Amino acid sequence: MGRKRKGFKSIIFENREITGIAEESRSVCRTDDGIVCFVEGAVPGDVVDVLVTQKKKGFYFGAVHNLVEASPDRIKAPCKHFGICGGCKWQHFHYAGQLREKENKVLQAMLRIGKTEPQEFQPILGCGEEFFYRNKLEFTFSNKRWLEPEEMSSEGDILKEPGLGFHRAGAFDKVVDIEECMLQPDPSNAIRNFVKAFAIRMNWTFFNVRQREGFLRNLMVKTSSIGEVMVLLSFHYKDDEAIGVLMEAIMTNFPEITTLVYVINEKANDTFLDLPIEIYHGPGYIVEKLGEVKYRLGPKSFFQTNTNQAVRLYDLALEFAGLQPTDHVYDLYTGLGSIALYASSRCKSIVGVENVAPAIEDARANADWNGISNATFVVGNVEDVVDTGFITKYGRPDVVITDPPRAGMHERVIDTLLQLECPKIVYISCNPSTQARDVAMLSTKYNLEKLRAVDMFPQTNHIESVALLTLKK
Repeated sequence: MGRKRKGFKSIIFENREITGIAEESRSVCRTDDGIVCFVEGAVPGDVVDVLVTQKKKGFYFGAVHNLVEASPDRIKAPCKHFGICGGCKWQHFHYAGQLREKENKVLQAMLRIGKTEPQEFQPILGCGEEFFYRNKLEFTFSNKRWLEPEEMSSEGDILKEPGLGFHRAGAFDKVVDIEECMLQPDPSNAIRNFVKAFAIRMNWTFFNVRQREGFLRNLMVKTSSIGEVMVLLSFHYKDDEAIGVLMEAIMTNFPEITTLVYVINEKANDTFLDLPIEIYHGPGYIVEKLGEVKYRLGPKSFFQTNTNQAVRLYDLALEFAGLQPTDHVYDLYTGLGSIALYASSRCKSIVGVENVAPAIEDARANADWNGISNATFVVGNVEDVVDTGFITKYGRPDVVITDPPRAGMHERVIDTLLQLECPKIVYISCNPSTQARDVAMLSTKYNLEKLRAVDMFPQTNHIESVALLTLKK
């Protein structure tokens, strides 16, 4: 339930029909006077009494106070941690209903924000795996495990139980201890549970984020579709003996681990991208494969976290692009070049641009490793790099593929694309709202020919969208 704002008098709206979904896995209903209310815990089709806890900018925020009538799409959530950890907030919503609402979310964003109707709106591309689809999970050690009221001692003590799991929303210093997560396949759960039990048996301390003390900080598990497994441990301080004992115990119990690494993080935050990685076992990376392209992924590498659906997403993008052997292609916001390398065999040349230097290093290394010679990668902000000099050097593209962050494309990038007048733009987005905004700005010269939603993350509100824009004649 959302936190009650100080000084706000709670209201209950009775018999409200839930009509759709919103951001942060909330659902939507309206009051009698037409004001929108964002509701936690409901699914479309429910009739509920809503306990309102906030009013902000003309909207209400609340949670289900009483379920009056259950939606036909409401189901029993299979995960024992559902409703506590907050990671998979749509587990009680039938997957067919999730797909329907996500598809509508993409279309409505384009109609309302983009003021543009696609010439062809294709059915949503659902995920073949509703659970156990992620290839990467990160868990946090905490000396304060989140306890439900029935678990607390008579004194209300919640400070003595360590945990290894996910941060509960609104409780940065406590984690929900996870026994089984339904997001990542084996051996993820077994590794996490073993490490926690072994650490408790050894009387090692779990991190206290408020006091900035404790030995164990984070655990990351990465898996690949070809069976490779990476485990990374983050420690607050260096203790060679204890680290060696833990690493040896992990390898003894999980010989299938192909790379075991660790990092010493003495900082206040958990980010380790600026810290050196120590390799205990293996090459320091795992290998993933998309189509015929192999990718070496280190602990710091960014990659699509749903491998199987990433293949479907990239295939859709390339279908929209309709690449020819003579085509020159730009891949903007290329990351570690996953799309560029995947597309390289279908075009004459492709150049990727990304502002994260380590990602470009990964892209270049993976191009060399695969023997791909027609892919070039450039470091820099897209809005700064792609200019007339860039176009002169790399040639005018026949197709532009762009996959920007949630904020969408920089306005200067859109101006450059309008001046460039490339025949086709394939726009991949993780945020339908900013994609729609950008499509509206491009609509002076481009038609929205095709649009399709792609579900990369079942049980969540997140949705990808792929658009094909073609130059007006």
